[in-house]
Amino acid sequence: MSAEKNIQEKTRLHIRNKNREKYDLEALVIAIPELSEHIKPNKYGENSVDFANPVAVKLLNKALLKHYYGIENWDFPDENLCPPIPGRADYLHYIADLLTQSNFGTLPNGDQITVLDIGVGANCIYPIIGVTEYGWNFIGSDINPESIESAQKIVDANETLKDKIKFRLQESSKSIFAGIINEDEKIDITICNPPFHSSTEEAQKTSRRKVKNLTGKKVKTPELNFAGISAELICEGGEHTFIHNMINESKDFAENCYWFSTLVSKESNLKGVYKALGLVEATQIKTIPIGTGNKSSRIVAWSFLSKKEQSDWRETKWKAAEKID
Repeated sequence: MSAEKNIQEKTRLHIRNKNREKYDLEALVIAIPELSEHIKPNKYGENSVDFANPVAVKLLNKALLKHYYGIENWDFPDENLCPPIPGRADYLHYIADLLTQSNFGTLPNGDQITVLDIGVGANCIYPIIGVTEYGWNFIGSDINPESIESAQKIVDANETLKDKIKFRLQESSKSIFAGIINEDEKIDITICNPPFHSSTEEAQKTSRRKVKNLTGKKVKTPELNFAGISAELICEGGEHTFIHNMINESKDFAENCYWFSTLVSKESNLKGVYKALGLVEATQIKTIPIGTGNKSSRIVAWSFLSKKEQSDWRETKWKAAEKID
């Protein structure tokens, strides 16, 4: 079956993103007073967070989550990935739009929606934002038991997250959905921020370039300013191989999920992604450009459902949908 026309949308920080404007540093310091130690004038003479410092970035994210999302307790080991909040929130806002488009302009929100986060990580960031913004239920999978343990501690420490997020350990390094999605389970959309690099050397090269852009200084072996242990940032074959494996395996779970989706950071990988989706006969393919600051990326989403199966899904699972305010 041929795929429907690949739909692209305008790249911008989403209109519902809480961080479209400049950070309110005064409010963020009130939320997390320790952040004040890492605010200094940038090259334009304006007060800014020291984004080259992993400690500063983590404190900023703690402040953002507390001030904008009501998350009082968010902590995890320093060696784990510390993500930029606005970009992660954009992914979720755009998939909310995708679910809305799939439901005649009405968002099927709250407990009606189950999202599977592939590689939830120790920081649990996507489920946190998805629960607080839309009331969705989440399944977070990860190959690292320590990351699962860390994410569970975050959920246990925040009342608003309890009973909304469940975790599952991926025991096979060769599987993505197998061993995670149950046979009769219905998941509305899967999300993923795949490992970007194919080697430690590649990750360090990217980090050196990032630090130079932020500070103007060359550093031989910089700390990754968003931290991250190897499984979160690196896999054999990098982003290209991981996404191709995901696409190939998704066909086996075609009836379990309405939408599959992933970030595709490298534009050069898109041609291969579309080819792989054609080979597995996806019935719908959508590309949604996203971006924050000078960085651009995109979400690629696909589905295997026929029009009748889509209708049945909406009727049985999204019947009491509510519109976005």
